[in-house]
Amino acid sequence: MVGIIMGSISDLKVMQEAADILKEFGIDYEIDIVSAHRTPEKMVEYGKSARTRGLKVIIAGAGGAAHLPGMVASLTTLPVIGVPVKSSNSIDGWDSVLSILQMPSGVPVATVALNGARNAGILAAQIIGASDVIVGTKLEEYKEALKDKVAEMSLEAQKINALK
Repeated sequence: MVGIIMGSISDLKVMQEAADILKEFGIDYEIDIVSAHRTPEKMVEYGKSARTRGLKVIIAGAGGAAHLPGMVASLTTLPVIGVPVKSSNSIDGWDSVLSILQMPSGVPVATVALNGARNAGILAAQIIGASDVIVGTKLEEYKEALKDKVAEMSLEAQKINALK
């Protein structure tokens, strides 16, 4: 199971993409709002109880100062994937990217692109798929489908070149 947390309900439009791809892979997930600044006690409880509640990976999205991913990573030994969210109070998203990316030694947070929740979901699936054969097989099928899409696009490009 994957925990998907975010600092505000306004982040859900971005973070829903992680839930959607996890659903495609048949991976259970939970979604919650956990603010590092407004509900620090809830954040501590979430991070400390994650493993015993059966979570395998946590995806944490946050905008602005984006402390949630790093703080949760400091509370658990589970892999944490940070999703910087371009929010209304951010500096074009760069503050969120750098806040999540620049973690101190000993407290790693995997970081995806700004608003990159879909990739966070795929990365969570890959972490789980490293030991789960069913998820691993679904990931292989997903990667093959990506190759097929590119092959189709290449054929379209060749048709356009032929019309010149």
